Amino acid sequence: MTVVYHEEDGDISVLNGKTISIIGYGNMGRPVALNLRDSGLNVLVSEPNAERRALVQAEGFVLTEIGEAVSRADVIMPLLRDEAMPKIYLEQVTPHLRKGHALIFSSAYNITFGFIEAPPFVDVGLVSARTNGATVRDRYLTGEGFASFVAVGQQATHDTWGIVLALARAIGALHGGAIEIKFEAEAELDLFLQQAVLPIFHRAVITAAQLLLRMGYPAEAVFTELYLSGETSDYLRLAAQHGLMGALKLNSLPAQYGILSRYERFNDTRLERLMEITLEEIKAGKFAAEWSKEFTADYPHLRQLLREREKLDMWELEQQTLDFLGRDIKNENDE
Repeated sequence: MTVVYHEEDGDISVLNGKTISIIGYGNMGRPVALNLRDSGLNVLVSEPNAERRALVQAEGFVLTEIGEAVSRADVIMPLLRDEAMPKIYLEQVTPHLRKGHALIFSSAYNITFGFIEAPPFVDVGLVSARTNGATVRDRYLTGEGFASFVAVGQQATHDTWGIVLALARAIGALHGGAIEIKFEAEAELDLFLQQAVLPIFHRAVITAAQLLLRMGYPAEAVFTELYLSGETSDYLRLAAQHGLMGALKLNSLPAQYGILSRYERFNDTRLERLMEITLEEIKAGKFAAEWSKEFTADYPHLRQLLREREKLDMWELEQQTLDFLGRDIKNENDE
């Protein structure tokens, strides 16, 4: 049976007197560090990126070099991008690891696919928010909470789960419910969403936009209706709160009828098989190997794919709509 943890399951006092070192002050590292500090915990921050080092200090943290931060820590949270972490981990983290250390990740990717191997004398855990870093911070401040996954991959002490759940509570990850999961399942589910669900969403929206523009509908109306209004994200937010069927029933009756009566029209037997193939590639480590080569070569294929996608005429019309609506595009990478 699946275990779900809530606020009462995490005891922050487990971390009293302990030092938590955050490696990376980017998309996830910054909100985690701020939330932990606001929960009354002792936090050190390391940031290899020169541009963000000033931000660390400006927000009141003592900037600490990685080796020193690991040596001084009881709990180490590596929160750099997945592809950037293995080299830094090998060169700057492992030489300073000792018995009693706990390594707590926000992503199971590197452990699952063998890019990081923890020594047998340290605890290994996972607290993985199922949302982006900005939301982790915002919902901590508002008290809304967010869903998360938690896991223990290696128990070198008897307190691994206590540390994981205490961190989860201090970050705000228990307020929305934390599902116990295996390390490899977190990594595989995350990649599956990115590679089997979001591509379908992008394909559907781009195809719909191109069709509607070709049929003469105003660009501003097309992009607003499809996603810029937030109606689509509001629907998904309802699904997050009430389930997918609950969100459907909260729609108007014509919307319910339209969705249900046309659902089978878009049924394609190839879709499930394509999803199966995608999952098989993920589980076999094919994507991890492919992405490792891509990162090592400085992202040549990704750059090519982006250039090809950016050639679509619709993006100029989308930008005009964003300008018309007074919107600003902010590009926020993981780290």
